[in-house]
Amino acid sequence: MDTDTITEETVSSSSSADTQPLRRPFHGRMITGVAAGIADYLGIDPLLVRIGFATLVVLGGAGIPLYLAGLLLIPEEGSDQSIAASLLHSIQTR
Repeated sequence: MDTDTITEETVSSSSSADTQPLRRPFHGRMITGVAAGIADYLGIDPLLVRIGFATLVVLGGAGIPLYLAGLLLIPEEGSDQSIAASLLHSIQTR
């Protein structure tokens, strides 16, 4: 095997098997679980994510659309579809 070539097998075996999918959990949520879900996914304290969102809100307001995007795009725990995916699916089936 050439050392400059990385195969799919090498890449898939190097990825961690314990990586959890990004979900908005029921535990630890304050409003909708966006910050708690991101914190669980990254393995950090949810308070850091909440401070990050609050800082972005104060420094120009970018935290609000990012939070709303997280709400729409991150599925809730126990669900396979996000709010946006469910909405798109319902529109397409009409």
